[in-house]
Parts: sequence; C-alpha cells; structure tokens
Amino acid sequence: MAKLIYHIAVTVDHFIADIDGKADDSIFLYNGDHVTDFLEDVKGYDVVLMGSKTYEYGFQFGLKPGEPSAFKDLKHYIFSNSMQFESNEKVELISGDAVEFVKNLKEKELGKLWLCGGGMLAGSLLNERLIDQVVLKVNPVMIGEGLLLFGEVKPHIKLELTDLKHFENGVIKPTYNVNYS
Repeated sequence: MAKLIYHIAVTVDHFIADIDGKADDSIFLYNGDHVTDFLEDVKGYDVVLMGSKTYEYGFQFGLKPGEPSAFKDLKHYIFSNSMQFESNEKVELISGDAVEFVKNLKEKELGKLWLCGGGMLAGSLLNERLIDQVVLKVNPVMIGEGLLLFGEVKPHIKLELTDLKHFENGVIKPTYNVNYS
C-alpha cells in the first residue's frame, strides 16, 4: 500500500497561497538551503497529486494543459471537475470522486504519493483519513488571509513529530505522521 504525503509550503498562519492564489516570492522563499532539501525529497516520490488550481498555477510559467509540471519524472494525477485536456502517460486528469480515486490508488500502488496541493483536495482527503504524513515548509511570513492548508476543513487530529529541520533563512520543516485514532 502506498503512503500519501502532503508536502507543501505554508506561511506561519497556515496559508498555502494568498487570497488570489498567488504563491510567489512575495510570500515564499525560493532561495536557500531548504530548496536543495526539497528537491532531494521530491526524488523520493513516485507520483504527484494536485488539485486544478495548483496545476493551473504553472500555466503562467508556460505549462500547457496535459503537460507535466516542473517534476517531469513523476506521474501526475490532476483532480478537476472543470478542466478538460487529453490524459496521457505522464499526466492523467481525474474528474469525479477524488477521494475514491485516491483510496484505490493507495491500495494498488507502492511507494510514496506526493500531494503537493491544493488545500481543498487535502481537506477532503484528510476527512477520509487518507493522508499518512504531513511535511510543511513553514516560511517565516504571515499574510493574514489566503488559501488555507486544508481548505475549509477544520481537522482535530493528533500528529506525531518525526523530524524537524531548521534552515538558515528561517524556514522550518516539520514532518508529522498523522494519527487518526
């Protein structure tokens, strides 16, 4: 069975983007030793899952529908009920019940599934007890409002801290196992 890991950048006040969906260098640090650490972590994932807003964020950088994001070596599953493009061997568009699809994917796959966003998708998967681990790249900034880490879901779940890294630029990276009991 595969392990689903929600690995994402977040502000200290738990936002993954501003109110307009922007997650650029006005909010997050894109330079520093935490970037090298993140790229090493990505090498350990087998597939990447993302909501439509996370996937569409790449369009401003030239990504076209149906193309893999910057992480070209990973199979992509894009969850959207409104987006339309032809699925291919690298990028598969999933419409309908995301929770059921992820349940089946976890059962049939081995290794690590990387949920890289968005918050609404993460919230629905957390509600169904499908997220096994949360890895946060906590940036030293607060923005007051924006897109929340778990969307509108207000979880009450115990987490077990398994690792904590601190980087020179102030980014911290806690890793938590999710304990649903």
